[in-house]
Amino acid sequence: MKLGFGLYRHMLDDAHFAFARQCGATHIVVHMCDYFRGNDQTTRADQPVGDGSGWGIAEGRVWAVDELVAIRDAMAHHDLIFYAVENFDPALWSDILFGGPRRDAQMEGVKQLIRNVGAAGIQVFGYNFSLAGVAGRVTSNGARGGAPSVGLDGLNTVTQSPVPASMAWNMVVDPAAEGVRATVPAEALWANLQWFLDRILPVAEEAGVRMAAHPDDPPLPMVRQQPRLVYQPHLYQRLLDLGSSRANALEFCVGTVAEMAEGDVYETVARHARQGTIAYVHLRNVRGRVPHYHETFIDEGDIDVPRVIELLREAEFDGVVIPDHAPQMSCGAPWHAGMAFAMGYLNALIRPGIATPPSRVVETRP
Repeated sequence: MKLGFGLYRHMLDDAHFAFARQCGATHIVVHMCDYFRGNDQTTRADQPVGDGSGWGIAEGRVWAVDELVAIRDAMAHHDLIFYAVENFDPALWSDILFGGPRRDAQMEGVKQLIRNVGAAGIQVFGYNFSLAGVAGRVTSNGARGGAPSVGLDGLNTVTQSPVPASMAWNMVVDPAAEGVRATVPAEALWANLQWFLDRILPVAEEAGVRMAAHPDDPPLPMVRQQPRLVYQPHLYQRLLDLGSSRANALEFCVGTVAEMAEGDVYETVARHARQGTIAYVHLRNVRGRVPHYHETFIDEGDIDVPRVIELLREAEFDGVVIPDHAPQMSCGAPWHAGMAFAMGYLNALIRPGIATPPSRVVETRP
């Protein structure tokens, strides 16, 4: 098991690489589709957008091999491995998601991107086959000591309003489009995913890349009048059953699974770890389930994190674990402090030779 760190594209510099290595990371997961919206570290893609307008205009870029290799080599100077790319640019595959008329042409760009990722020696591509993306979350001071963190406080205007025709996922893909997206039937969304996997898995196998699917966050059956794919734990298996290939894998988000209305997060971790279908793990802690939950510091929520790590160890999981979100702390570098706390906690749990602390008793929630 390896400790990793997630960075957005605007963070791909020596200062952030050094910070990740100082925190104990050996591997990096990069959000190449950058949702950065401000001039400081406090405005990030894991924070909600109050008006639901999205995180900017998508570029639709197919990253070239030499660009990815340059990033890989810059990380290597800090003894870091470029392990995974996370998230397609919505403009690159909006018609694939919605079943639109340009999906065949878009598929060629997606295939080329996966070939380029493999040629650069990157092992995993994480994705979220989601029409509405992350929407409706709010910030509260719900973590220990009043630290700000994100969560869901019931269904709000953003979660229930329709997706504008100009948008896919969380970004604008066609600024000129007017009106709203028609609701896609749930089975049509699954059919779109099958179409995608049928075409991308052979390319990924040849490129040596695992396609790793993230569950829906927030895990509700409908968000912004569009259906969701993986909003219950058993739906992860339905996704895997669509393509019998090692390239068809999971970006396993422990926090999102714990937020789901049904299911047991530990059983779900154990099942997929034993299957060998987890490419890498997002690990955060939360309190509550949909439609009312909020994220916490990694040691204080409903999830028994040492138990999760032990289940991964028992299954001989050899992939990467990253903290995906962390509450911000009251100091001059709130993001850095929050992430350093989470990294230190995880580093102590997964490092060889350090005993895993006993699992704590967590009250079972109805």
